[in-house]
Amino acid sequence: MFELRATALAILASSDAQTKASQLLELFDEYQQQRVTLDTSRKIDSQDLILPGRPVKPELVPPKLVPKRRMDTPEGRAGLLHSLAHIEFNAMNLALDAIWRFPDMPKEYYEDWLKVAKEEAYHFSLVNEHLHSLGFTYGDFPAHNSLWEMVERTTDSVIARMALVPRTMEARGLDAVPSIRDRFKQIKEVRAVEILEIILNDEIGHVLIGNRWFNFLCSKDNLSPIVAYRELAEKYRAPVLKGPFNIEARKQAGFTSEELSLLGA
Repeated sequence: MFELRATALAILASSDAQTKASQLLELFDEYQQQRVTLDTSRKIDSQDLILPGRPVKPELVPPKLVPKRRMDTPEGRAGLLHSLAHIEFNAMNLALDAIWRFPDMPKEYYEDWLKVAKEEAYHFSLVNEHLHSLGFTYGDFPAHNSLWEMVERTTDSVIARMALVPRTMEARGLDAVPSIRDRFKQIKEVRAVEILEIILNDEIGHVLIGNRWFNFLCSKDNLSPIVAYRELAEKYRAPVLKGPFNIEARKQAGFTSEELSLLGA
């Protein structure tokens, strides 16, 4: 039988994006059918693997060099969808990394992140299939690597990872997706709107999982979540959050009233 965390690492190292998504969906199904074991205490060595495995394209460039995505051309609309595909590809990778990298967490932690990984793989496939229908594919446009860079910064600390990836970097998607969805609504791009609705609904759950485990770790070490987050954000150089914020979605994702009142401070 395969072991979940070791298999997550192997899939993370896969360089073909669609193969990675398919393997992830299969791993989820196999685990649900109890054909995959889970060793929560095993110390796993990445053995000099190149992580994450990624295709040769897209070309990765600094965020400021990613072209603006205009909605009045097919290429502009495809470029915006491509940026979403890239986010979902990286989100697949970060969920896989959360599974294999951090031992000695409760069983539910690994199951939560396996669920996230499966849903991110589904999102990636949805967006990439729609790109294909428009004559494009993942890799056709340059992209930036900010999300994965924060994953790399937090490889030494599970509490930093929970604080600064799902509930900081991914939570920005809760703020950004509605406006992107509305831009596609304006041009009556129905399928893109449907996909974005799925992504927004699922991402609330993903950020909620990040909040759940961040608060679990704070409680375990008798830490104030407010103070701990502030200190971790400074130590790991998290981006300063700027509005507008999707307050309702953030509430659903488990942010407290006090945390919401401090947004952008």
